[in-house]
Amino acid sequence: MQDGEILAKIKDLIAEEHDLRDRTATGEVSSQEERARIKELEAALDQCWDLLRQRKARREFGEDPDFASPRPVNEVEGYQQ
Repeated sequence: MQDGEILAKIKDLIAEEHDLRDRTATGEVSSQEERARIKELEAALDQCWDLLRQRKARREFGEDPDFASPRPVNEVEGYQQ
């Protein structure tokens, strides 16, 4: 996945988050459903940002950024602890 594709995915995830919050505010989605999906969206966003950082680091060290790959959610989320 190229940088532009990752950034487009980030944009889509953020748009989904905003839509979800709007739908929760109008009662279309329960707050419990919102919390569950927001957690999934945040994890996906963290994976995307991590992948962009990996690609940047590979470029800085003269390596091919296309060899960067998404890390598992539990690994990426573990960085915050």
